[in-house]
Amino acid sequence: MDFDLPKDLVDYLAVLDQFIEDKIKPLQAQDDNERFFDHRREHARTDWDNQGLPRKDWEELLAKARKLADEAGHLRYAWPPEMGGKGGSQLAMAVIREHLAAKGLGLFNDLQTEHSIVGNNPFILMFKEFATNAQYERDADKLLGGKMRTGFGLTEPNHGSDATFMETTGVPHEKDGKPGWLINGEKMWTTGMHVATHVMVFARTSGKDGDATGITCFIVPADTPGVKIEEYMWTFNMPTDHPRVSFTNVWIPEDSYWGQIDRGLGLGQSFVHQNRIRQAASSLGAAQFCINEAVKYARKRKPFGKPLSDNQAIQWPLVELQTQCEMLRLLIRKTAWQMDKMDHKEIERTISDKVSMCNYWGNRLVCEASDRAMQVHGGMGYSRHTPFEHIYRHHRRYRITEGSEEIQIRKVAAYLFGYLGPKREEFKALNDAEKAAKQEYVQPIPPRP
Repeated sequence: MDFDLPKDLVDYLAVLDQFIEDKIKPLQAQDDNERFFDHRREHARTDWDNQGLPRKDWEELLAKARKLADEAGHLRYAWPPEMGGKGGSQLAMAVIREHLAAKGLGLFNDLQTEHSIVGNNPFILMFKEFATNAQYERDADKLLGGKMRTGFGLTEPNHGSDATFMETTGVPHEKDGKPGWLINGEKMWTTGMHVATHVMVFARTSGKDGDATGITCFIVPADTPGVKIEEYMWTFNMPTDHPRVSFTNVWIPEDSYWGQIDRGLGLGQSFVHQNRIRQAASSLGAAQFCINEAVKYARKRKPFGKPLSDNQAIQWPLVELQTQCEMLRLLIRKTAWQMDKMDHKEIERTISDKVSMCNYWGNRLVCEASDRAMQVHGGMGYSRHTPFEHIYRHHRRYRITEGSEEIQIRKVAAYLFGYLGPKREEFKALNDAEKAAKQEYVQPIPPRP
């Protein structure tokens, strides 16, 4: 077994580091843009008098950084070559996400906004895998050119993790002699609606609550009559772009969907698998940053005339965290490597549990690491003059979003006990054999002649 990273990937990390030094850091240093990353960051980013939305100058700065990255050929690294990218693998993206997050806060990679010089856009691969030829012809240019920005409408006010219990409905409806759909319902946490041109609205089109089939992924223009942003939800980590959106008698033409009618949940699964493994890698990188900073501080801080690092009370918790980082790093890279070796749609059937393991443990780990870094840094750790409270507040959300850690643990359990995944047939065979043995055992003994 060879655990060395491919040389071309290692070389590419060096290229990214140089790009950050040459292009991104100078931009961050201009016009007091440091205010978005130092102790002023939450206030500088948030338009408190406009529903808590991101300030315009903050989003404009992110756009400038993305433009520089796109011109340098980095932003679309993970996109398929036929869609203008470099075909970056899941393994490469995991390594890159960890590498950038381990650098701490900066314009090169802002986890709060999913902004990065190497973009994470799971919509692209999802669209490639599930869109029909006709849908590709219709929407590909707009999507790839940035003219189609989609919100993701899956979660509902009354239904979060239980996505198959969906109250939003799509009903065939003719308007002005044209066939179409009438959509009614509400969605929560539809991120990016303030700039979205379209919303991916998952709606039940057949079946009953609990059925995985019967859900369709509609593509609804954000300015369609009946689409209404009800409120932006203020969160633990501001600014917010996560609203509750209502859909009241929203009519769209018959072909306004991606994938197939009644088979839309597969698109949602595709989205979360890509996001979960990359998010786990980002959490790992951020956790490693917190540990590294705590170690540095403990070496130089000298209360009572000796370094903090001489104390086992400081050493041991950081040793525990570092051990977890080392183990998680191996699982993330192995899982990403496995994802690269199979058909995109096969991931759900075979290694979805491993993706969930990486994600829920990574998100939990970074919260523990940032909390420990605060403790080691003492009063300064509690202040906003160190980045740990920001890292904690951001990553704490991921123990709930993209599938709560309880839901992901349940997924792992389902694979472990054979209710889902590769072991399902094995346990079914065991159950069948057990039933057969019981039937044979209770056969009546024939009477003696």
